[in-house]
Order: sequence, then C-alpha cells, then structure tokens
Amino acid sequence: MLIIEDEFLLALQLEDILADGGHAVLGTYPDAASVALLGEAPDVALVDLNLRDGLTGPAIAREIAVKFGSRVIYVTANPGQIDQPAPTAVGIVQKPFSREGILSAVAYALAGCPESARPRELEPLRRAE
Repeated sequence: MLIIEDEFLLALQLEDILADGGHAVLGTYPDAASVALLGEAPDVALVDLNLRDGLTGPAIAREIAVKFGSRVIYVTANPGQIDQPAPTAVGIVQKPFSREGILSAVAYALAGCPESARPRELEPLRRAE
C-alpha cells in the first residue's frame, strides 16, 4: 500500500487503518518530488488530490498507474478536481473517511474490482467519453 497525503495526521490515520487491517504500507508521500523516488510497486495507492506542491495528486495517480500498474483509490474531499482519472483508478473515498470505508475500498481493489461487490463508500469515477 502507498499513501499520497500531505496532511500528517490524515496520513498517520490512514497508515494506522491499513496496518491494523493487515496491510503493509510502503510509505507515505506528501508531494510529487517524493513520489518520484518510489522504487517499489504498490498493489494499491491511496491518493489525495491537493498536496504540499498543489493540485498534483491526479498526475501522481496517473504516473503510479502507468509506471507500476497499481490500482488507485482517490481519498479526497474534492472529487470534481479529478480531470483525467488514472487508467487503474477504481473509485473515490470521500473525506472525511471511515476505517470501514478505507478497508472495504482496499479489499475491493485487491479482489480485482468485481462490480457486484463495490462497497457503498467507494464512489465510481466519472470518465470522459
């Protein structure tokens, strides 16, 4: 698991939720420059949109998806800011999030995203046609 979040307390909360759920966290990154140093492919990346260096989350999500093939879950209060979703993006968990919302979204992503099992906390993406 990878966490892309610049708010320290939220990043720590996500890390605790994932670790308590039995998931290994590769790291927490607050901006594009730090993500550029990532060398190991995460299965799933939890990505906020507005980071320390601005609205770079959407581009970071696309980069992680293309470079590693990782599934992306956007964790944001501003889903309308997703201009072009990452090709491997599976949905959006709105802030404020719950422990159950995060864990069910991650379980769904790891299970291959069966549409019949989409958790209610994971909003579908609106993709441009």
